[in-house]
Amino acid sequence: MASVYELKSRFQDLLRPAVGRLAAAGATANQVTLAAILLSVAAGAAIAIWPGHPLPLILLPAVLFVRMALNAVDGMLAREHDQKSRLGAILNELGDVVSDTAIYLPFALLPGISPAAVVLFCLLAVISEMTGVIAIQIGASRRYDGPMGKSDRAALMGTLALLIGLGIVGPGLAGWAIGLAALLVALTILNRARKALAEGGPA
Repeated sequence: MASVYELKSRFQDLLRPAVGRLAAAGATANQVTLAAILLSVAAGAAIAIWPGHPLPLILLPAVLFVRMALNAVDGMLAREHDQKSRLGAILNELGDVVSDTAIYLPFALLPGISPAAVVLFCLLAVISEMTGVIAIQIGASRRYDGPMGKSDRAALMGTLALLIGLGIVGPGLAGWAIGLAALLVALTILNRARKALAEGGPA
């Protein structure tokens, strides 16, 4: 199944000129990573504080797009401008998990949406990223396989937030959509584990 992640290289090409200017201005990859985390926490906090207000939900797609851009920028600064570091690797992996949880877990507070579906979705999302990292320990590359990776989750939840905020989708349908997404995340875990084992050699 196709994943939004497959568009990453094209997105990076569009960002490359801006990344060069940021590097020239002295911006660091770790600063960008921290900015993405703070933005995510702020967006999630807004949903949690005002769970019945449509504005935080309507703005979420824009927040997720900016976060995706920041995630691409920090990686490009690290790889293409000699800013790789052990701290950066830790921030990058933990930042994704913290950001996802901070943004998506407050959906459990939205009126009428099943908290169990949201919690399961968030828990499986964490496990899927852990599975991708574990691949390195067995001699494989970091796995980003879908069908419900980080970018796919952002696309789904951003769209869902907008539709809920505009009153187009009700809480019942939203809950089913999140439940279905959780199943796709579970499939992602299996897919990443399978491909990591295949790449890393005999189990």
